[in-house]
Amino acid sequence: MERNVPVVLATGRMFPAAVPYARELALETPLITYQGALVKEHRTGRELYHRPVPLELAVDVIERLSPTGFHLQVYVDDTLCMPRLTPEGERYARISGVKPRIVGDLLHFLRVPPTKIVMIATEKEIDLLLPGLLSQYDGVLHVSKSKPYFLEFSEPRATKGEALKHLSAELGISREEVMAIGDGYNDVPMLGFAGVAVAVGNARPEIKAHAAHITPGNDEDGVAVAIETLVLGEGGWA
Repeated sequence: MERNVPVVLATGRMFPAAVPYARELALETPLITYQGALVKEHRTGRELYHRPVPLELAVDVIERLSPTGFHLQVYVDDTLCMPRLTPEGERYARISGVKPRIVGDLLHFLRVPPTKIVMIATEKEIDLLLPGLLSQYDGVLHVSKSKPYFLEFSEPRATKGEALKHLSAELGISREEVMAIGDGYNDVPMLGFAGVAVAVGNARPEIKAHAAHITPGNDEDGVAVAIETLVLGEGGWA
């Protein structure tokens, strides 16, 4: 930042969950949140980009997944909403540092397009459902795993890649000048956009395949190493 290099956080987490980190780092840039569905300035609250799930599709997803019995949650007006407080929902809220709103029946509650829909289950259970869901919503929804146990539904343009493209244009920065660092499935579109794509060492092989550089793992300060080497021209890694 002292060298006039904008630093942007891009996360699958909701906007309120990302704000404390932006404040701690004294960032002045907008935040890419909800896996790319919302780009918003944390200092002013100004929205630069918002791509919620169309209401009729959100209702269809909830109707399709509710019979599975897995935990479902939606995000409306920067609020985490769930029908009841399950162990999965309680854990998610605690990790995210946000207070969930218990709304009862999601179909009865939902009256506006949600920013995102998330289902929480085991990776095996998600992998069984994923092929059918990808086929069902092909071209109309972005369906992906952020973590192995999070299945996320968002508007097709609501990816970290599209959000980064939009924000780069807003900041007047060319694609070639952008470096992205990631480790998750929802980072793949962002790595595909960036001129310099970096995966951390503990990312899965299928994610590393989308990166030009592999930095050490997160427990070895991989992000710092990548910044020092590729941005500041200091140090390096083997």
